[in-house]
Amino acid sequence: MLYHWYEWHRAALSPLNTVAGVTRAALQNPLMPASYTHMGRAIAAGAELMERVTRRYEKPEFGLNQTIVDGKKVDVVEEVLGEKPFCRLIHFARDLPASRPRDPQILVVAPMSGHHATLLRGTVEALLPEHDVYITDWLDARTVPIKHGDFGLDDYIDYLVDFMRGLGPETNVIAVCQPAVPVLCAVSLLAAADDPAQPRSMALMGGPIDVRKAPTSVTDFGKKHPIEWFRRNVIAEVPPPYPGAVRKVYPGFLQLMGFMSMNVESHMKEHMNLFKHLIEGDGDSAERHRKFYDEYLAVMDIPARFYLDTVEHVFQKASLPKGELIIRGKRVDPSKIRRTALFTIEGEFDDISAPGQTLAAHTICKNIPQHMREHHVQKGVGHYGIFNGRKWREEIMPKVRKFVRAYDKPAKLGPISKTHHAAPLPGKGAHAKRLANAAALKAAARKKAK
Repeated sequence: MLYHWYEWHRAALSPLNTVAGVTRAALQNPLMPASYTHMGRAIAAGAELMERVTRRYEKPEFGLNQTIVDGKKVDVVEEVLGEKPFCRLIHFARDLPASRPRDPQILVVAPMSGHHATLLRGTVEALLPEHDVYITDWLDARTVPIKHGDFGLDDYIDYLVDFMRGLGPETNVIAVCQPAVPVLCAVSLLAAADDPAQPRSMALMGGPIDVRKAPTSVTDFGKKHPIEWFRRNVIAEVPPPYPGAVRKVYPGFLQLMGFMSMNVESHMKEHMNLFKHLIEGDGDSAERHRKFYDEYLAVMDIPARFYLDTVEHVFQKASLPKGELIIRGKRVDPSKIRRTALFTIEGEFDDISAPGQTLAAHTICKNIPQHMREHHVQKGVGHYGIFNGRKWREEIMPKVRKFVRAYDKPAKLGPISKTHHAAPLPGKGAHAKRLANAAALKAAARKKAK
């Protein structure tokens, strides 16, 4: 009944949200004389705060319509290359001349951890000028009809393997936070099968590869409670009228409460600052606040089995670094990776995946040659600063670019150096055919967009 209670509460606040929105619009209208008074601005500011606090924030758009390539503006078209019940594979196709040398192909794996993939907008934006970028766009579990079945860690890894096969061996993978574990699993399974779709490089950014190396409040909480506690206390059933009604999920609103509880004073201060900026007429500061919180407060539901699998195998048992993780009857063995270069990135002040957790990937990927490894700790940033903001754009991304380009050429080992045709997504009908010939699809989508 937890989710149902939340929906009832939200419905009860709907009239208040409407009144607050109307009041805000009226008192911020330049034709309203009261909007020029201190009292009018104060009431309008309070109304905006009330409207924002009682609003449900929907998934934002990426909004990346242009980028700069070789000093010139070029159009960017957002294409859906592959679609599965719980995820879409999005390609940011740049309108470039066919004669231009190709840029490295990057698959950005977004986390399925409460926020939408659009949280990585800054990550993609910084990569676009010099890379051919794709991203996993995980769908809100409450929008996925129950007929599509359950979704767990094994399914997540299957999706990644299929996407990597579909995109081909020229792919370089970037995993941001939570997907560092499933990405490493997917690459390990491809390596164990000597699959030609093994990516050329993988960058793991702030991921919980081995949480035992640097415990945090997040890891301590996960270990403190048995898995049944999580099943009883944080798993809820999606209520009607959502398409995913009766699906078991970890609700996004609970995840958001967890995020905000870690820095309650900071969030309260930011909202008080918004109130002050609105009264003072500081529109730029107010707009920066709106943009950040429009993204931060937009959350999605996570399939229950995937959430519980992650808690159990990543935070409680550390199954991957112990060599005990079994996926589809196969043990995941990162030591099988030999031809995929490894770059790990951590933030000095990361209190979610603390320094040391991601570095552990080098220990378990023991057969990657030393010259194909790199590790970087970014000074002065926390978790989000690893993949967003000035330090990401100016210091981290150039290192990622250099690393990727160093290995963005056909390997001399085995079948990966041969001509490769992307494998179809098994058992997915029309979408399998679409992703199986990614190159042809790119050209068709670009032509259609024009």
